[in-house]
Amino acid sequence: MTPIDITYNDEVGFLKDSNENWEDWISKLLLLAKKEIGKNTNLEMSINFVDEERSQEINKKYRGKDRPTDVISFAIEDGGDNLDLAIFSDDPEFREDIGDLFMCPSVIKRHSEEYGTGWNREFGYTLVHGFLHLNGFDHIDPAEAKEMFGIQGKVLETYGLPLYPDQLDEGRGK
Repeated sequence: MTPIDITYNDEVGFLKDSNENWEDWISKLLLLAKKEIGKNTNLEMSINFVDEERSQEINKKYRGKDRPTDVISFAIEDGGDNLDLAIFSDDPEFREDIGDLFMCPSVIKRHSEEYGTGWNREFGYTLVHGFLHLNGFDHIDPAEAKEMFGIQGKVLETYGLPLYPDQLDEGRGK
């Protein structure tokens, strides 16, 4: 059993890229993020790779924004009943289902070009960002944003995908 069990739904053939083992890459990056936020339970989640039409459809339906986006997260627990799942950390069979990410590689690629970050850094940024949302982090309030983007920056730096200094607590920055 792995500390993060990821189910993939790849509607756009993203994982078929022969230049990179994306499942391994994703798993390693998310394990760093899991460690950074102090999650001790085994996790399960899904990552869905979708095209811009599907991304726009989901974004419009659930967020009221009629445009495609890089990532949309659907957390299972969204600040609800404050159940302390740490009591299950010794049970090797227990898995905390944190939810689903819908990622649009073509929007991420466009962002990597617009922001001059490069594909790997922008993909990693988007992936960690969505993962943190699934784990209850948000960036609406400035103090929460500083915490979330600080964690995100540290994880990316550790993985070899550093942010610009002004992105560490402000989000994308440039």
